[in-house]
Amino acid sequence: MKKHQNEKGFTIIEVVLVLAIAALIFLMVFIALPALQRSQRDTARKSDAGIVSSGVASYTGNNRGTFPTTATIASYSKNVSDNTSSVVVNTTSGAQTITGTLAPDGVIVITQSSTCGASTAASQVLAAGTVRQYTVVTKLEEGGGAYYCQDN
Repeated sequence: MKKHQNEKGFTIIEVVLVLAIAALIFLMVFIALPALQRSQRDTARKSDAGIVSSGVASYTGNNRGTFPTTATIASYSKNVSDNTSSVVVNTTSGAQTITGTLAPDGVIVITQSSTCGASTAASQVLAAGTVRQYTVVTKLEEGGGAYYCQDN
């Protein structure tokens, strides 16, 4: 009478199949990760724009309607994230077009006497506004480098 020996272990096909599935999961994670990081940085920049806008409102309220300068707004917008490298007050007010020269990646630009207009991947158009109106503009990573504009 012959006895069949049952050998325990995995076949080479089973091992290769498990490795292939693990590699696919690994690949999907690394494809999705940069997009997720861009989205998180854009969310932080939008939040920073809100913080800066509140800082401008606080400054003008504390200083009888005087508009802040780049040096003075820094103390009113301290809680911005590391995704924002600087906050700049645009010395030109009113209607204009903001481009990458004035608002490069990571910079928030504040412009007095303006309101948000049309936005493209290359520029943000600002329309003329009253003396009390202002815009806060920052460049985002998603959408081909579109601009985010917030007015008061």
